[in-house]
Amino acid sequence: MTFYLELWIYVASLAYLRSSFAHACTPGSYTRTCEILQSAAIKCNRDIFRQQRSSFNSSLTLSMVQPVPEHINFPKEEETICDLWKDIDAFQTSLKQSKGKPRYTFYDGPPFATGLPHYGHILAGTIKDIVTRWAHQSGFHVERRFGWDCHGLPVEFEIDKTLGIKGPEDVAKIGIEAYNNECRKIVSRYATEWETIIGRLGRWIDFKNDYKTMYPWFMETIWWIFKQLYDKGLVYRGSKVMPFSTACNTPLSNFESGQNYKEVVDPAVTVSFPLVDEPGVSLIAWTTTPWTLPSNLALCVNPLLDYVKIKDNTTENVYIMMEARLSALFKKEEEYTVLEKFKGETLKGKQYKPIFQYFYKQMKDKGAFRVLTDSYVTEETGTGIVHQAAYFGEDDYRVCLAHGIITKDMEIICPVDASGRFTDEVADFKGQHVKDADKNIIKWLKNNGRMVHQSTVKHSYPFCWRSETPLIYKAVPSWFVRVQQMSQNLLENNQKTYWVPDFVKEKRFANWLRDARDWAISRNRYWGTPIPLWVSDDGKEVVCIGSVEELAELSGTKVEDLHRDTVDKITIPSASGKGVLRRVPEVFDCWFESGSMPYAQAHYPFENKKEFEDCFPADFIAEGIDQTRGWFYTLLVLSSSLFGKPPFKNLIVNGLVLASDGEKMSKRKKNYPDPMAVVNKYGADALRLYLINSPVVRAESLKFKEDGVRDVLKDVFLPWYNAYRFLMQNIERLEREENIQFLYNEKTASLPVNYMDKWILTFTQSLIKFVRKEMEAYRLYTVVPRLIKFVDQLTNWFVRMNRKRLKGDSGSEDCTQALETLFSVIYSMCKVMAPFIPFLTEHMYQNLKHLLHPDSEDGSKQGSIHYLMLPHPREELIHAEIEEAVLRMQTVVELGRVVRDRATMPVKYPLREIVVIHQEQAVLDDVRSSQKYILEELNVRKLTTTTDKEKYGVHLRAEPDHKTLGPRLGGAFKTIIGDIKKLSDGQLQDFLKSGKITVKGHDLGPEDLRIMYTFDSSSKSTPNCYEAHSDNDILILLDVTPDQSMLDEGLAREIINRLQKLRKKAHLVPADDITVFYKASGALTRVAKDFNDFITQSIKQPLLPFPVVGNGKEIISEKTQIKGDDLEMTLVEGHVLELAQSQSATTSTTNGLAPFCKFVNVELCDAAPQCGVKGTQGTVLLENPKGDFIITLDELVKQVKIIFGLQNKTLRVYGSKSRKDEIKTLKEALTLHTKTLYVFAN
Repeated sequence: MTFYLELWIYVASLAYLRSSFAHACTPGSYTRTCEILQSAAIKCNRDIFRQQRSSFNSSLTLSMVQPVPEHINFPKEEETICDLWKDIDAFQTSLKQSKGKPRYTFYDGPPFATGLPHYGHILAGTIKDIVTRWAHQSGFHVERRFGWDCHGLPVEFEIDKTLGIKGPEDVAKIGIEAYNNECRKIVSRYATEWETIIGRLGRWIDFKNDYKTMYPWFMETIWWIFKQLYDKGLVYRGSKVMPFSTACNTPLSNFESGQNYKEVVDPAVTVSFPLVDEPGVSLIAWTTTPWTLPSNLALCVNPLLDYVKIKDNTTENVYIMMEARLSALFKKEEEYTVLEKFKGETLKGKQYKPIFQYFYKQMKDKGAFRVLTDSYVTEETGTGIVHQAAYFGEDDYRVCLAHGIITKDMEIICPVDASGRFTDEVADFKGQHVKDADKNIIKWLKNNGRMVHQSTVKHSYPFCWRSETPLIYKAVPSWFVRVQQMSQNLLENNQKTYWVPDFVKEKRFANWLRDARDWAISRNRYWGTPIPLWVSDDGKEVVCIGSVEELAELSGTKVEDLHRDTVDKITIPSASGKGVLRRVPEVFDCWFESGSMPYAQAHYPFENKKEFEDCFPADFIAEGIDQTRGWFYTLLVLSSSLFGKPPFKNLIVNGLVLASDGEKMSKRKKNYPDPMAVVNKYGADALRLYLINSPVVRAESLKFKEDGVRDVLKDVFLPWYNAYRFLMQNIERLEREENIQFLYNEKTASLPVNYMDKWILTFTQSLIKFVRKEMEAYRLYTVVPRLIKFVDQLTNWFVRMNRKRLKGDSGSEDCTQALETLFSVIYSMCKVMAPFIPFLTEHMYQNLKHLLHPDSEDGSKQGSIHYLMLPHPREELIHAEIEEAVLRMQTVVELGRVVRDRATMPVKYPLREIVVIHQEQAVLDDVRSSQKYILEELNVRKLTTTTDKEKYGVHLRAEPDHKTLGPRLGGAFKTIIGDIKKLSDGQLQDFLKSGKITVKGHDLGPEDLRIMYTFDSSSKSTPNCYEAHSDNDILILLDVTPDQSMLDEGLAREIINRLQKLRKKAHLVPADDITVFYKASGALTRVAKDFNDFITQSIKQPLLPFPVVGNGKEIISEKTQIKGDDLEMTLVEGHVLELAQSQSATTSTTNGLAPFCKFVNVELCDAAPQCGVKGTQGTVLLENPKGDFIITLDELVKQVKIIFGLQNKTLRVYGSKSRKDEIKTLKEALTLHTKTLYVFAN
């Protein structure tokens, strides 16, 4: 109750005081009022009063809005947002809110948890997060489950290194159970770090409801999938030459072997194979794998190419080789003599003496050690004769099989074990790793007279993607899925999918599908999903198990784990009396598991059958281009085999993130910055935007540069943050100084009148329309550049060109309209950009939401911006013609800035004229419509627009369009270039009207020529004061010769600039009252005096010459130079001069008495006072009490009406009787202290 009483006293005293001044202005009334005011002020603590007032009026929204600091630490603010999301359980809350909405299905490819996320994971994760957030904010329910690839080489390789395991025999010693237990221990080694890092990067995905390929229910679905393939006859067992990792003791699929090619230097040897029927003549073959020579079974030539028998003139040896390859062995023709020439077909069937005898007896009678023919032998490498080791090369195997050297069911000749060591069959090199044995084999060849030539070759060679060791090609027994026969079906299903970018689908992936080979799905390993085949000892009875229940039924054993250490012990009684069936030893390739994830993550078909089938295929997946032959391929093969349709509808393929030097990122080389160090330095938003605004979203490679992340912060986030800060500062100023409450309601907001308001709104709505359309097409590479351009348009154009309006210089009504426009744009774009940069948009929203009207669409003050739906474009605000006009205005301004830079004429210095020339009047009309902004931005006094280019010495010239004309005219193109450039202005004018012209007999159209302006500064008709610049469409001429008054104004602007920088250095805000004291030398002394009013009006604070007077506290001082003259500035707290004047004045008011508070005199100029008032002069207090309740313009006008009895009149207030300087706002009311304002009623 006390508070309200004191409040009444406070308000009553204020009213009484102003009433006294209005009607009488006598010393007595003034004194009585001061006594009442002093009494009330003593009782009422001002701070408590302000706090009570805020709670008293709950509609004052600024009590909830947080002040926006000048500086922001983006990473720290992101951590605050992470805490907020955790506190409100934001992700799960958003899922609950969208429950029941249409489902949008997303599959997340599972990474291995044996290492920390790298930039490739971050990039793909960012793309996935953007698209799924966008889908959620578009009105869909989007489940996002994280998955883990737990089996296979990454885990086993780590265990092999830890335990020192070299091969299968070492695993046998410790046992599969012990080995798999070790794998279980590390399979989730970094799971916690992954969850922390992914969360810190802003990605919303469910780690609690994850899937792991090692979960029994996941593995059971894999068994079911395999059984479907088996029952369809798509599974078979065979031997096939495959890429083989000797470090990991396992074959790799073709797409795995293609992931890691490196440049290596290998030995290259040419060896001799003497003919049986001509011992003095030798076939010579070239190989880069000497270790395969012990397994040689044949030689191969091209039947259609020319071969020669030649004599080496140096050694007298006689050789047979391909004619086209003679240069590979001899440098000069004099070094050899051609004895005979013939086609390769002539050599077919000729027998030769093998180098090694290891398999001679075994294979001699099967037709081995003879010449075969095949067209795969080329003229490009070697000698044109290729040595055939049937079980160590794909072509070797194919050719030997076709010629009957080997058969599919024979025992393979493969004297190399799983660790890459020679077996006992190769006695001379037994136990040696094949790569190490190369040098010993070369030595043997030399000692036994079989070496013809030895060198080295640098070539690209496949390495194991896990162990980083060279692969070999080796025949291994394996289980295969028949893919080759379904190639056409795969291509058809591929056409039903949508890829971004499209060329990956149509070229790289489609080419891979056309040449699809049967898929080897088994691995001779331990930690993986066991292949569910139980086989009799003779291999003829096979049972395929498709579920845990089926295994229990047939074996009598119920299991809860499906790994080898459990199921290998289980046997199934033979149905045909062959004892028991035992499981085959192989496990599934982990690519089979990841390709099964759409079904296995749902435990299909054992659970969630309807839910899965309703949402299959997935709406969206995304991974790197390296998955073209990996995950994308296995997904398509399995879905086509199981359901006859593709597994997904839409796919974004990203490129690879490389080190800054273009090399592959390597932990060993340390050639890239730690991702989390970058996040902690610049923030996750900056890293996200840097990655997705790069070539990688077009499936190209990105050379990662940390400076690029920093530039996102500097060029995008800081300007956007400053625009947001500027908005909040001026909303606070509007409420504080004008007492106008700001609450935004899109439904009731009035349509803008101001041209630039219309422009930024149409630009924003067009952008929203564009982004929605492009996001529907998954084209992030077109969206992100436009979003970044928006920040530039907002900050460097709209805010920059409307600062005065936004700060209230044009009156409270226009200020409110400008702030509504800026709020609308920033708020709408926060919602649009939220999926892309989730932290900064959330940070802004948490403050902006308090300024939403309760009745507005989003007025319920949601806990997170990510709960809100995306805005729909407002068609009524879109005006393409305004966008086009402003674009032309921007072109003119940018051209003018270039000229200023070229002439070293800063914008601070005004110039006389800018001339804009264009042949179309419509373009000039657009430019003229933006005249005000062009003049302000370029600081020019006059704008001239004209189509009369001749007046200014301007003419047209033409340049040929090389891209169009070059291919069309071919060789004739060069002959007409000169003639095109010589076309006259008149000819080009006619061309522009007709759209056609003939040059040297060639008919040319608008697409063939580029028409440009040329400015001839030496022309007699051209004033020499102009500098020109053009964008090949618009030409501008800028008068760059300022007079002295312009130079002086430029110096005044330089002073303002230095003062503003000093204020910023002192961390002052516009609301802080200061007085500026200065001391200058040279021309600055005169300019500071002559332009005092201009400078004062600009900085909104008093400017006084030294010495410093008054009792104000000195804030900051600085000495500087401008154009060689000295300038010393000191900033002091408060308006020192006015305080001194009011203390010393005895007759400051029209009534003859100076009050303690600051005041302004008013004079009625064009009307008679009414309601009994006789005088035409009065005084109004600007504050009451001292330092508080500063008057607004509306309050001032109201008091003036009371003074002169003109309550029913519309009054306008001016700074002078000339009526040239109307007072439209009291932004800094106290600066009017002791001055006189002039009031007009007409």
